[in-house]
Amino acid sequence: MFVDELELVVRGGRGGNGAVSFRREKYVPRGGPDGGDGGNGGSVYLWADPSKHSFLDLRYRRLLKAADGGHGRGKDRHGAAGADLLVPVPLGTVVRDGSNHLIADLTIPGQKALVAAGGKGGKGNARFATSRRRVPRLAEKGLPGEEKNLQLELKLMAQVGLVGFPNAGKSTLLSRITEAKPRVASYPFTTITPNLGVVRVGDQGSFVVADLPGLIEGAHKGAGLGHRFLRHVERNLLLLFLVDLSPEAHPGPDLAYRLLKEELAQFSPGLVDYPAVITGTKLDLTGAPEGLELLKKAVYDTDGENIPVFAISAATGEGVDELVRYIYERVTVLSEQQAQQAAEKEEEILRTGESGQVPLKIEREGDVFTVSGTAVERMAAKTDFENEEALLRFQNYARRSGLEKELKKAGAKEGDTVRIGSEEFIYYE
Repeated sequence: MFVDELELVVRGGRGGNGAVSFRREKYVPRGGPDGGDGGNGGSVYLWADPSKHSFLDLRYRRLLKAADGGHGRGKDRHGAAGADLLVPVPLGTVVRDGSNHLIADLTIPGQKALVAAGGKGGKGNARFATSRRRVPRLAEKGLPGEEKNLQLELKLMAQVGLVGFPNAGKSTLLSRITEAKPRVASYPFTTITPNLGVVRVGDQGSFVVADLPGLIEGAHKGAGLGHRFLRHVERNLLLLFLVDLSPEAHPGPDLAYRLLKEELAQFSPGLVDYPAVITGTKLDLTGAPEGLELLKKAVYDTDGENIPVFAISAATGEGVDELVRYIYERVTVLSEQQAQQAAEKEEEILRTGESGQVPLKIEREGDVFTVSGTAVERMAAKTDFENEEALLRFQNYARRSGLEKELKKAGAKEGDTVRIGSEEFIYYE
């Protein structure tokens, strides 16, 4: 089964809580605080694995969660950091968040993208000891890890994409020039999933070909099967148009070529300018030469006379070697150009996560004031409101940060409810 679209929920591990502990040993009358910090939670990464070809193994794993950090302990022992979760995905994976914003485009083997950062571990009470506060009895809670809804989309990393109507001979050609074994039959939509094959050109080198399900008129609107796989041609360096030259072909060669170009343009206008090779198939059938002339006229009228038009018979092998050599030369040039463009860009591990700070905001609903903002929510999340010293620390933070002042401006009075994240408490001046 070929799975090229997937929705996932990813969650970073929660940070461990800091410890409240004091050194108690014989002959050590003033041991002091020795609570260790909590460990950071693990993060979730996606990485491009060349051995993967679809999302099939992730189809039933709707939640991917990294490990939580360990809690701090006495004797200044810090909690262990949670293990990161590395999720292998195929080359060509496009990652978007729930708002359809692009997070990562994994096209290089081994490339990684951080999609859910782990929460930071809380500080132990040893970190709060000062010359004025010798016996701190507070520690921070660990922060929760990031949680995101992801949309994964696979765009196959093939250099040449075969484009054509059903029964144009795409699978037959693929089986002729590669070791791939696509299903070949005389009825439409034999190919229902993309097939990849490697074409070897003597000792010179090789290139990868993708056979996509056949298109029909209206494919860009969802007609037929090909519309689900049109996204894959956006990754190709070169498009190989295959047009049936036989008299029984419907539509005819000239109309078929125009319709193929139109469907690609309707799906993505940029595909019109893609490097392309036009090839008529089934040259061995009676009436094919006349079909070839119709195809050439349609190509010349549409794109000019500089576009080469080939004719082949995948069944007999006529014209196949010449076509393969030409495609290899074009792919070699296009690959070098692509490599130069990639070299100009700075190579770095794609990273998301804490990309920005959300400013303080207060919304009122009756006598409930909901406070949001990166800094204040983080402070509330790591505060143990059951601990008196921790509560006093948060109150001091509210005064220093201007939160208390903003609540007064918003109309907060004693007895009103203030909600910050998952915490609720009563407001007192």
